[in-house]
Amino acid sequence: MFESVLVANRGEIAGRVVHTARAMGLKAIAVYSEADADLPYVAEADEAVLIGPADPARSYLNAAAVLEAAHRTNAQAVHPGYGFLAENAAFARQVAERDLVWVGPPPLTIARMGDKINARNLMKEAGVPVAPGAWEPVPDAATAVEEAGRIGYPVMVKPAAGGGGAGLAAAYDEASLRTAFDAAHAAAVRLFGHGDVLLERYVEGARHVEVQILGLADGTVVALGERDCSVQRRFQKVVEESPSPGVGPALRERMLAAAVRAGQAVGHRGAGTVEWLVDPAAQEFFFLEMTTRLQVEHPVTELVTGVDLVEQQFRIAAGEPATATGAAPRGHAIEFRVHAEDPQLFVPGGGEIKVWEEPVGDGIRIDAGYAEGNTVTGYYDSLLAKLCVHGDDRAHALARARAALGAFRIEGLTTNLPFLVELLDYPEFAGGGYDTGVVARMRAR
Repeated sequence: MFESVLVANRGEIAGRVVHTARAMGLKAIAVYSEADADLPYVAEADEAVLIGPADPARSYLNAAAVLEAAHRTNAQAVHPGYGFLAENAAFARQVAERDLVWVGPPPLTIARMGDKINARNLMKEAGVPVAPGAWEPVPDAATAVEEAGRIGYPVMVKPAAGGGGAGLAAAYDEASLRTAFDAAHAAAVRLFGHGDVLLERYVEGARHVEVQILGLADGTVVALGERDCSVQRRFQKVVEESPSPGVGPALRERMLAAAVRAGQAVGHRGAGTVEWLVDPAAQEFFFLEMTTRLQVEHPVTELVTGVDLVEQQFRIAAGEPATATGAAPRGHAIEFRVHAEDPQLFVPGGGEIKVWEEPVGDGIRIDAGYAEGNTVTGYYDSLLAKLCVHGDDRAHALARARAALGAFRIEGLTTNLPFLVELLDYPEFAGGGYDTGVVARMRAR
């Protein structure tokens, strides 16, 4: 096991990684931008290095600055968290070239899964269920119209690279397809550096369900249950739970087996997630993507399995055996993402946090990136904290969520806490029979 790790990230995920590193006796080294100097994770680390101004392109996305910080502090390993450089194959190679331990899968795995079209083709070859769609990048709107005629409307239009819901749109006819294609192409160029666009069939009434996998040092891949991520706004997740209330035992078994097969097909190592689009009516599921890193929503898996996924990442990266890969899920867990955004329109905002009072009690976990007195800027994602609850069953977890959300006080800026409370009372979510359109239906009332 290495003795020190540089955490190449910020906010709540940096704090999360620092916590486990220190619990394992490792030296935890943080990096921070000028805007983040006062955030909790910086103080919690054993050492912290300023790597640039607030602009992420000049700090957290600046691979040279991050690697220089690792050199200056004699770090032996680099943990990328999620976002920023976490799925950058070139950065992973640079880490290895400097004889540092990369806490993640091999660069080739990252590259193969980073392109959604290439990933679809690989999964098809491996016998993993893949939705009908384009097998090559769609070069222009006219070709998109031709492909949609073959696939059948509605279709989902998305950049071939990246993740997090950026640039996604559903198209129901030629006019909306042309608009969606132009928007996806522009987003792909702006965010990911190339304009490749993917088309695939859009399944209405679908659920978004993902499987947590661990690729072990000996080449074995194991699955640690599923998470339902269907509560989304702007195609971005906002609430996740495990187990999924929309997946029965037989379907779950098939999904877990397919996820293991997907991980084996690309030689995955460390923590990863295979994401599925589930058609509840047909009891079918289709491959969406594989994320080759720790997910934002990993706490729900940790709460139902008792497995510290960051610890497992460290052990696998060091070549050690994982210590808790056969844990049977226990109870029910739900994660609520608390954002600095308007609770009606979901427009991100910011400002100084005047009051920050977290709920406490049995079955409540808060992964926070901010504290009272901090200022939230527009440079980064609007995520403030993740409120996670665990109960004996879903009803118990929902009751704890209601109490915890009611006790979470954040003042000085607008947050989505009122929306999360409203969601608990929405019959579709409360009953567990929701799909990816649940938030749109709430707001259409």
